[in-house]
Amino acid sequence: MATTHDTTGSVVPSITPNNNNNNNSNNHTSQQVSRINGTTIVSIPTASADAIASFSWGNYLKTTNAHGAPVSYFRHAPLQEMWGQLTPGMKVEVINTDCSYNSNDPKEKIFWFAYIVRLEGYLALLRYEGCDDDSSMDFWCNLCNKDVHCVGWCGQHGVKLAPPRSIEYRQTDWKSFLVNKLVGAKTLPDSFRQKIQFSLRCSFKKHTLVELIDKFQVSRMRVGKISDIIGGRLRINYENGGGEHFWVHHTSDLIHPAGWCHVTGHDLEATDEYKSEAARISQTKSYPTNIATPDLFRQVPMITSEDEQFKEGQKLEAVDPLEMSRICVATVGKVLKNGYFMLSVDGSSTEDGSDWFCYHSSSRVIFPVNHCKINNIPLSPPLGYEGEFEWERYLTETKSDPVPRELFQIVKENTTNPFSIGMKIEAVDMMAPHLVCVATVANVASNLIRVRFDGWSADFEQWIDCQSTNIYPVGWCELVGYKLEPPKESEQENTESTKKSSKKPMGRKSNKRKRLN
Repeated sequence: MATTHDTTGSVVPSITPNNNNNNNSNNHTSQQVSRINGTTIVSIPTASADAIASFSWGNYLKTTNAHGAPVSYFRHAPLQEMWGQLTPGMKVEVINTDCSYNSNDPKEKIFWFAYIVRLEGYLALLRYEGCDDDSSMDFWCNLCNKDVHCVGWCGQHGVKLAPPRSIEYRQTDWKSFLVNKLVGAKTLPDSFRQKIQFSLRCSFKKHTLVELIDKFQVSRMRVGKISDIIGGRLRINYENGGGEHFWVHHTSDLIHPAGWCHVTGHDLEATDEYKSEAARISQTKSYPTNIATPDLFRQVPMITSEDEQFKEGQKLEAVDPLEMSRICVATVGKVLKNGYFMLSVDGSSTEDGSDWFCYHSSSRVIFPVNHCKINNIPLSPPLGYEGEFEWERYLTETKSDPVPRELFQIVKENTTNPFSIGMKIEAVDMMAPHLVCVATVANVASNLIRVRFDGWSADFEQWIDCQSTNIYPVGWCELVGYKLEPPKESEQENTESTKKSSKKPMGRKSNKRKRLN
């Protein structure tokens, strides 16, 4: 693999002096600049201006004295493989926000050199060259922003460079100063912009059909059509759903190709015409252009008839899919084909099974009995269970057998969990998956992290796998143009703009157990 950084050459940059007498010149009105606690906060609009919120990650990290989880922790994140090679001290060319150059073109952008002081997710705390130990002009910037470039870019494209007015007096020979600072220094690769675009590609296309979970009754699937794609996340409109839609990552196990329900035996709410067409497609492997092909979806391990499989009635532990703050005692309710099964939460499921949830045996949020005990995780016993819960006693009382330990994926893989308590992330609210929220890693256990949505109580916390595609590095929303939900303030508890009022802590016997928002 080619190195992900370049070193700067020996070409002396062309520097444009500031016109300090022109204090009324336009300073890039398209750019949002503010100063908070002595730090300059720069927010440059991305392609989707609607996705740019007033929330500032840089200021929030400073006030909370927190750190963002590294991009390298997120296997699905754009540029994940190369991001670890970006380091403090690396040089870039960025917008000069303290410039009064009198240009005939008021929209012309003036750049200057800066270096990385600190990395938090996709964000970098930058300092202009020439500031030395003075941090008063430090500013946060998403390194994937379209106005961040490798050293040499301005020279190649005829873009003006000028030092910030506040420090211009500190050097009498800026060219010599820059030669000493820049020659041989690390910078972004010339192809950095192309790498960003390549990493954001998604093979799914708009207007194609898929089978997806019914958010109103999670025990069945429905047919949906992809209406939007942002950062690898799909907005899927339910067919004949009156405008209802559902957001998922394109590798989610909540979506499947046409014919999947027919093959696995999963319940499907669809027209007879669609079911007949889906059955034909699954047999002929001939897919019309409006049908998403199986190769686009998450691939699960193949299960053969010779392999030992989960059996109906066996017991296990699982993250409650409808109350994700708890890990509960569960039962294999029904065995489907190809390694899939329906999971029932003991003591909480409805009698008609309408809140059963489909899992594949390779799922990373199901566990063998005593997994919680071994990893010091609270296990929620069945509703109404009396006395201290012990698996051996419970298996005897229910005349049940546990799912053999060796069948679980987390046992087979022995995953290393890289996250630490207190790290900041951007996380999908799995109970309202159109929302991506400012969040904190509240706990780490085995392959799991417990996500706390900042400003919300522990009732809203969610256990998810450390490899989940529903968590992202700080700055991901800005990178892809998705709206980020800021932390809840106390007076916002019942507002629509943060989390929907319908997302309240669901009791185990809640009549909302069978649906998502």
